[in-house]
Amino acid sequence: MASHRHKRETSARRIPRAGLLAAPVAVLVTLSAVTLGVATGGSPTSAEDATPLLASGAISQSLPERAEEAVTRSFDRSALTGVSAGSGQLVSAKFQKKLLTGVGRLETKRAVRQAEVQLWAIEDLELWSLEGKKPKKAGQFKSGKQILVTGRSDGPRAEVVLDGKPYWVASELLSEDEPIPGIGGSCTNGTSVPGGVSANIVKVHRAVCAAFPEIRIYGTLRGGGGDHGSGRAVDIMVSGARGQQVADFVRANAGVLGVSYAIYAQRIWSVERGGEGWRGMSNRGSATANHFDHVHVSTF
Repeated sequence: MASHRHKRETSARRIPRAGLLAAPVAVLVTLSAVTLGVATGGSPTSAEDATPLLASGAISQSLPERAEEAVTRSFDRSALTGVSAGSGQLVSAKFQKKLLTGVGRLETKRAVRQAEVQLWAIEDLELWSLEGKKPKKAGQFKSGKQILVTGRSDGPRAEVVLDGKPYWVASELLSEDEPIPGIGGSCTNGTSVPGGVSANIVKVHRAVCAAFPEIRIYGTLRGGGGDHGSGRAVDIMVSGARGQQVADFVRANAGVLGVSYAIYAQRIWSVERGGEGWRGMSNRGSATANHFDHVHVSTF
């Protein structure tokens, strides 16, 4: 049987490239039944400790300084999430009518001229023109590319700029994070990872967050050696069947995420011995030490 212990760390927080809103929120989670023990770290064939993380899921978002004022003034952040892109909803008739007035046209020109924030399209965007009496589909913008946003929104739609012209798109398909090839999605629950972690840990957090948005506790850096100390590991606080789904998700996407090994429910999977599947580990005496309350992920 394989035996493995890993290190844990303080809190997990990442500063996005170009967030739309500064809205710090902290969710403090206390794991009272946990013993904070530290052991030496090492490779998947050595032993690391399984000390749990007392962490908070914190939103830490910022804009480029010049763009922050304009976007904060006019952009409705709530329009970016929770709306079905396939709902067929467009902006309200009242808002569209306003756009067609003389003042509305001037405001649109000003918004287009001042646009300087770019967001990623996480799926293909249907572009809608609102310059006529009825909304008109004007084309498509491919996913995986950045597009300028003006900061204006109405309901489930946000205004973007393409070739100097304004269009409206499903705002939930815009993200400050670059889509991960083959995975896509956007982290919308406010969690983040701190500076100092590896690029692969950033990918793991973003992918898991997008696929499992209910998970809000991620543990990354902590003092000491091992993968956590070097910023190459993350503990994803989840248990039960959902924990196995997360572990299997990480394993299935190990190549694109740069994962070297994962541990969950007293079992380990590694790239080096990938053909053996999940392998059993020796009993270390507690749910935390045996990784029943979190998925540990180490990256290259």
